[in-house]
Amino acid sequence: MWKKYSPVLAFLGIIFLGFLVWYFWNIVIYVIIAAVLSIMGHPLVRRFDRIRIGKRNLPRSLSALFTLIIMIGLLVGFLFFFVPLISRQAEMISSININDVLHHFSRSIQSLEEFLKRINFIHQGETIESSIKHQLEQLINLTSFSNVFADVLSATGSLLMGVFSILFITFFFLRDENMLRGFLILLFPERYEEQIKKVIGQIKHLLSRYFIGLMGELLSMMTLLTIGLTIIGVENALIIGFLGGLMNIIPYLGPLIGGSIGVFFAATSALSLQMYDQLGWLTFGVIIVFLIANLIDNIVLQPLIYSTSVKARPIEIFLVIIMAGSLAGIAGMILAIPSYTVLRIIAKEFLSQFRIVKKLTEKM
Repeated sequence: MWKKYSPVLAFLGIIFLGFLVWYFWNIVIYVIIAAVLSIMGHPLVRRFDRIRIGKRNLPRSLSALFTLIIMIGLLVGFLFFFVPLISRQAEMISSININDVLHHFSRSIQSLEEFLKRINFIHQGETIESSIKHQLEQLINLTSFSNVFADVLSATGSLLMGVFSILFITFFFLRDENMLRGFLILLFPERYEEQIKKVIGQIKHLLSRYFIGLMGELLSMMTLLTIGLTIIGVENALIIGFLGGLMNIIPYLGPLIGGSIGVFFAATSALSLQMYDQLGWLTFGVIIVFLIANLIDNIVLQPLIYSTSVKARPIEIFLVIIMAGSLAGIAGMILAIPSYTVLRIIAKEFLSQFRIVKKLTEKM
């Protein structure tokens, strides 16, 4: 009798599982981040495992703990290195002399204002100068220490809880490489155990290659941008290069966001140093640096990562990212490629009788 209704029960089970994932989405995110960190940390854990103390190897729990401490140390070192740079950039923005800026560009603003009035873009009586002054004042207030400090305090509680949860879960994933795999196997009937093990092994292999490649891409972009911005004399080139490179984690849209951040930081730095005559050149130079770096990324780095690591065609990747972005915004775009990789592996194992699945997974 139960066999008769097994497809319906399976369908209801999938719906219920989807509901749980949606309802506990924050926890799912913690688990995903912890799983990624554990995949990156397992090689180091295995190295610690080979250390001998007398006649015994280092206990697995200590190997996992030492690996986690190193990862935390890298994060803290990163924060100590970049937080002062971000603080310096905020101070530079807050030191902009608004009246001096408006006085220096008064003729350009007046010409632009007359042009906009001629095409009826702004009405008579309105001025661009007052609008620019208002926006700059808001920007300076936003970057003042008291406001930033208040915003940080308001977010500290949830941030600390999230970080603690991720580290706690990561420790257990590092200590037992098969914990997540064992849990996933328990979710399916015993007759599928070998297939599930094979799927999990393929997912781990391809995602490991993808994340390692992605980290290489981000570091390469950070390096290229920092060197290029330093050559053209941009203040705080390191922080702009870091943020610009980091934005490449968002496919297609990331370079535009990174370039906008770079232009904004370079322009505000020039204004704070009263380098008004060099503002146009610096802005143009930043745009050129980002264009060259992203051309290298599109021609060299991304094909190596997307096509080689996840074994998918560029057109597939593009369509998947666009669809994921329309469904879940930036978060969807970031998770699109890993999620698509997982779905392709599962489909190849369980739905290989369909021609479309064979075509989409023929490179795997």
